[in-house]
Amino acid sequence: MMTNSSDTTRVIGSRQMPFLIVGVIGMVAWLGLGHGSVQFYRSYLFAFEFWISIPLGCLAILMLHHLTGGWWGLPIRRILEASSRTFPLMTVLFVPIIFGLPKIYAWAQPDAVAADEILQMKQWYLNQHFFIIRAVVYFAIWNFFTYLMNSMSREQDRTGDPSLARRMSAWAGPGVILWALCVTCAAVDWVMSLEPHWFSTIYGFLFIVIECLVALAFSIFIVRTLSEYEPVKSSIDPAKLLDLGNLMLAFVLLWTYLSFDQLLIIWAGNLKNEIPWYQQRVFGPWAPIAVLLLILHFFVPFFLLLQRGVKRRLKVLSTVTISLVCLTLVDIYWVMEPAYDTTSPQFHVLDVCAVAGIGGLWLWAFFGQLKKLPLLPLHDTRFPAVLEPEHGD
Repeated sequence: MMTNSSDTTRVIGSRQMPFLIVGVIGMVAWLGLGHGSVQFYRSYLFAFEFWISIPLGCLAILMLHHLTGGWWGLPIRRILEASSRTFPLMTVLFVPIIFGLPKIYAWAQPDAVAADEILQMKQWYLNQHFFIIRAVVYFAIWNFFTYLMNSMSREQDRTGDPSLARRMSAWAGPGVILWALCVTCAAVDWVMSLEPHWFSTIYGFLFIVIECLVALAFSIFIVRTLSEYEPVKSSIDPAKLLDLGNLMLAFVLLWTYLSFDQLLIIWAGNLKNEIPWYQQRVFGPWAPIAVLLLILHFFVPFFLLLQRGVKRRLKVLSTVTISLVCLTLVDIYWVMEPAYDTTSPQFHVLDVCAVAGIGGLWLWAFFGQLKKLPLLPLHDTRFPAVLEPEHGD
């Protein structure tokens, strides 16, 4: 049976405590330095939006893998499952945002609504009670499909029932649809409504791609950190890496296409309630970040991922992936922070504390979940070659 080696379990376990320490220190610093202030909640929302992108994307890719049954999912499936099982933690970590609604969003401030006719027209949707109800629905759906996919995967490991692969595939279809609807609405609620006068019909789909890209990049990087230990070591071959690299290239291209398409449509429309969103972000002090994203989030990974040699070498591929994870943090910052009427990038210490705090707790929970199950799926009929060494003993 392809269970984890003692070295693998030890390596995974050894990473929990450092991340827990970082998370606790970050959260204590975030609480101590800015408790109750406007920046306190803004920094938290930014950090939360980044870190929840990884489990959200992992859940989507996990269901995509069950729909397609591709071999590319073999080395990353347990990583995707472990990441998705952190949703209960993220559900709890969402609570501070609820308490900070009046300090984060203009539509949650009675004085601002009373003075703004547009906000009054949108009050049927943008109000605190309906916002909370929608968030409860989102997390309920995400947690439900997380439980469903993981429970069937555990049962497959235990019993080897071949019908479970078909059941996971059957549930993954409607799961992907509901996931996409929830992510689209959550992007509108949590991020786009920071600027309630502005809107984009591409916005939700752009966040879908951002989350899938960062999740895939994170998963490949974790595979690299475990690739020297069994059973991951024996599951890695250039063909699977090539597929993962091609999939990541597709997400990079889709992110670029949607970002440019949104810019092109808004710029061509030249409407006074839409164009300021890009004027603020692509000109003036924010322009260097836009250029940085264009070069490092598109051109560099695009040309690197076109090369088979890069995609077939895990060490090189993982370097590209970790850079994309970091650039996703920059991308989300570039999207969210100008909404707070800042004329230039203002990197606040609370941003660092919140990112470290939520990130440390999330990585602690992730590695805790990762060590609970074998790092390769057992008895999955889609991967018969995995069991060949077992039959040969």
